[in-house]
Amino acid sequence: MEGSEQARRYFRKHGLKLTLGRSIILESVEESEGHFDADGLYETARKKGVKVSRATVYRTLPLLVKTGIIKETLRSGDKSRYEHAFGHTHHDHLECLSCGKIVEFKVDEIETLQEKLCRKNGFTAVDHQLSIRGYCSYCRRKARERT
Repeated sequence: MEGSEQARRYFRKHGLKLTLGRSIILESVEESEGHFDADGLYETARKKGVKVSRATVYRTLPLLVKTGIIKETLRSGDKSRYEHAFGHTHHDHLECLSCGKIVEFKVDEIETLQEKLCRKNGFTAVDHQLSIRGYCSYCRRKARERT
């Protein structure tokens, strides 16, 4: 895959070893769909019967962000979620604080407004992330039913 080769080049260039643990994590990242987090990757590896430490997963993900094959998209408290950088156009996120559901969206008017804001302030944007946190309709309905 294109991403794994890019990661391998990055590791070689920066004198980093592509250890068995890192290779397993890279493979798990490539197999993942949608958004993922460190704990989910760790559990996936364990279910496959592969021995990799949770610490290795947590240390490897920021390296994979630096390679450009994944990006950190959501941070809630001390937990980060990631997604593939390849094959995905820019989008923003709605995140349910109760069930963790993530809805991806793109609204051209928001993009235009951000560009206008940058121009007005003499700012050159390199990247941006918009994440709206709240509660999905399902979780709101369940909360109402409990009261």
